[in-house]
Amino acid sequence: MRYSSGAVEALIEEFAKLPGIGRKTAQRLTMHVLHERRSEVEKLASALIDVKEKVIRCSVCQNITDLGVDPCHICTSAGRDRSVICVVESPTEVLAFEKTGHYKGLYHVLHGVISPLDGVGPDDIKVRELIARIGVDSTGGVREVVLALNPTVEGETTSLYISKLLKPLGINVTRIARGIPVGAELEFIDEATLSRAMEGRSAI
Repeated sequence: MRYSSGAVEALIEEFAKLPGIGRKTAQRLTMHVLHERRSEVEKLASALIDVKEKVIRCSVCQNITDLGVDPCHICTSAGRDRSVICVVESPTEVLAFEKTGHYKGLYHVLHGVISPLDGVGPDDIKVRELIARIGVDSTGGVREVVLALNPTVEGETTSLYISKLLKPLGINVTRIARGIPVGAELEFIDEATLSRAMEGRSAI
């Protein structure tokens, strides 16, 4: 059923485009916005615009950061172990590992995985930046790269590709343990499982 208000219907359609949001949820969100005070709606609108205008990728690890904070706070933290880089698919996985409080190394975000069926090759994700980063740090150095990609066919393909590039550089390449179910998304794994997976990482 369509609403008599074109503005309401348009907002429902926009909410319904979001991942995991069906039409019923989009309707509830729209009704919530409709009944909120204008000042609260303006805060929401401002936050949406800010995400597009003020968020950039860290020039070192490719994680998201704010304009004026580049490199990001993780890359510049004096308390991080700079000899270990954990490679993940998206910024969501960085948040997942940080929530565990266990991992104290650095990160590298690929922003995707190799997927020939979807037309995504190595040049479409941040592999080149990872290799260049390790080349710069080779004297000071990075001793271990932990591949923490989702256990899917695409994730495995990407892990193998990266490991072949890194091994000639003398880097110890490991991956998180198999305590995570095949086909699962890292962002939905609980902290204890992620911690055990990181502790049980093994060589490729």
